[in-house]
Amino acid sequence: MTVNARSRVGLGFDIHRLGRGRKLVLGGLEIECNVGLVGHSDGDVVLHAVTDAVLGACGMGDIGDHFPSSDPRWEGASSRVFLDAALDMADKAGFDFVNCDTIIVAERPHLGAWKEGIRSSLAGILGLGVDRVCVKAKTSEGLGHVGEGRAIEAHAVVMLRKRASTKKARKPAKRAAKKSR
Repeated sequence: MTVNARSRVGLGFDIHRLGRGRKLVLGGLEIECNVGLVGHSDGDVVLHAVTDAVLGACGMGDIGDHFPSSDPRWEGASSRVFLDAALDMADKAGFDFVNCDTIIVAERPHLGAWKEGIRSSLAGILGLGVDRVCVKAKTSEGLGHVGEGRAIEAHAVVMLRKRASTKKARKPAKRAAKKSR
């Protein structure tokens, strides 16, 4: 078996509990719901999982290493800030994004109607065509915190490829503004 040393795979996971008085943001898209994800930032489990996957593929740790919840700078921040920073780190390390595959596990809200919107949002953030991004929605069949409707979790796998030295770096992403206080 031949392994292409230029390709890297990263795996990411995140889970946040649901609570009233919060916006529900998944993959950078605001979802209409009477509850949202509780977190130090906006709690977007999809972008957190993808951020972890990108950092993992580059061998650069995880989201908590770079954006600890103990740091007041990240309170209420858009999770897009974290993913943009991870993409910039990958770019500076010489990696191009190949594809992204995600799973969102939630009992509520039912996400079937939102999958394509989340997919388009995520593809836009990553600078990829939607054919290189997949968003799947699952339930946990009533099991655990997610099954009881008390949390949402996300899983992500990304593939990056090391650029040949002659290729140009990706265009910098437009930065999402940090939530004003």
